[in-house]
Amino acid sequence: MILIAFIVLCRYVPIFIEGASSRYWPVPVFFPMLGSLLMLIWWLTGSRATGREKATAFFGFIITAAVIVMLSHPTMRGPVTSYLTLPLGMIAFGLSALANRRKQPRPRVFAILLWAMLAMSTTLLLQNQGLAGDYAFEMKARWAASATDSWTPDKAAPAKPSGAGAAIESAIATAEWPGLRGADRMGHVITPKFMTNWETNPPKLLWKRPVGAGWSSFAVAGSFAFTQEQRGAYETVACYDVATGDEMWTHQREARFDDTMGGPGPRATPTLADGAVFVTSATGVLIRLKASTGEVVWQQDFKKLAGRELPNWGYSASPLVTNSLVIIFAGGAGDHGIMAFDAATGQVRWSAACGADSYSSPQLSKVLGEESVLMLTNDGLLLLDPATGKVRLNYEWSYSRYRALQPTVIGEDVILIPTPNSEGTRAIRLSRKEDQLVAYELWTSMQMKTDFSELIAHQGYLYGIDGSVYSCVDLKTGTRVWKDGRYGKGQGLLLESWNQILISAENGRVVLLQADPTGHQEITSFQALQGKTWNHPVVVGDKLLLRNSSEAACYALPTSPLLK
Repeated sequence: MILIAFIVLCRYVPIFIEGASSRYWPVPVFFPMLGSLLMLIWWLTGSRATGREKATAFFGFIITAAVIVMLSHPTMRGPVTSYLTLPLGMIAFGLSALANRRKQPRPRVFAILLWAMLAMSTTLLLQNQGLAGDYAFEMKARWAASATDSWTPDKAAPAKPSGAGAAIESAIATAEWPGLRGADRMGHVITPKFMTNWETNPPKLLWKRPVGAGWSSFAVAGSFAFTQEQRGAYETVACYDVATGDEMWTHQREARFDDTMGGPGPRATPTLADGAVFVTSATGVLIRLKASTGEVVWQQDFKKLAGRELPNWGYSASPLVTNSLVIIFAGGAGDHGIMAFDAATGQVRWSAACGADSYSSPQLSKVLGEESVLMLTNDGLLLLDPATGKVRLNYEWSYSRYRALQPTVIGEDVILIPTPNSEGTRAIRLSRKEDQLVAYELWTSMQMKTDFSELIAHQGYLYGIDGSVYSCVDLKTGTRVWKDGRYGKGQGLLLESWNQILISAENGRVVLLQADPTGHQEITSFQALQGKTWNHPVVVGDKLLLRNSSEAACYALPTSPLLK
């Protein structure tokens, strides 16, 4: 009974402790399995059952569990087995042993195995939809359509209109939103003034359509939006018409990345530059595509070049294109951590050492008057010369788990390093000393413990999710000024001119907040998508583009007639 209580506490208590679900996520996922193993050990060594009864129940349980796992939905295997199936069986095992303790050994062991089998068999009726932002697995009926199934169109895309290829190429030359979180990867955008009563003046749905699985966002150029999807066995890059949602072209490559926790599909966002579309596959391939047609110009298997296995959650870094170079995170040993390829030919131009684990993307930022490539990994923060890969600064802050966020640059000499799972956010100040960059810590705040939801800096304050609640922190000191509002592991975008933050919440709701250090002010909201939404929102002009792992939509946000 003590071990049953241990299993239940490990499974449910962290959900109710602020910040614990991200910091201690292995507790509900793996500790119930530990309790189950301890129960089996107790049964074999500490119980008063007969030797034959012990052996029969032990091997009977193992065989029954193995059969049920084999018959279960494929998504219910792996971590879900330790998270749900086996703990259910062992709880029933223990309760049955208690309830039938006065019976003879043969009927008692029969009851124990029957109860355990019935409990574990309930998982045959379920499928796993992956982890939610609170690190709890999402379950649906086995026969229901899966939100993480890789959608495939039931018919070929219509022929694109004459001249569309030239229009796409022309638009990419002046792309308004060329990649992940915009041109500087800081998630700021200049927009018209939007009306803020969305009940009487709601955003207008221009289109909504199914898309393949994945956590890619959109890159936008003129009337065209580009994203990455998983369609069946194929990683797909798709170009859509912003006005209608129609496909203009697709590129497909036979490859599939899937994991029980994050689900299937690409994680990176396309980058638009040099008249082309650059994409990073979740399986470790960098591709340059013709903007007009989606045809391959060149591709490089950088995972093979780096000589490493796939990261746990796939390659997630979006490519950075600067000065005719394409820079990506490879995570290989030696100097194959971050690699730069010639944008025209795909040949390796330089490579440099960095940490082996990262789900962040290379970022070009101006630091102390010169452009540097910033790369955040498990080892810390690197600043590199974009032309040569020479290390300008190696700020060491080792972290044993993953980093999945972008560094935030304040002015030209302060950089914020966000670290998940309750390690907090650190501010460092850079200066020059004998032609070398040096950095020292300004503060480390445990009051901004984000996970994989990006931070937004604005007018001396930092906004983001602390644990599971939206928060505001003073950039001078790292101290919290307010904490309120729950949006799951959603992503935000600063509407800079109007001091507003648009949040795409994890449940598909879009929320408009006032970026105000005096308190949490939710202005308005509406339900935009259905299902788990971790993808970054994009606003270009009055168009709001959103997607998740099953659908995408474009809304026209209502603009104020008095102020544009």
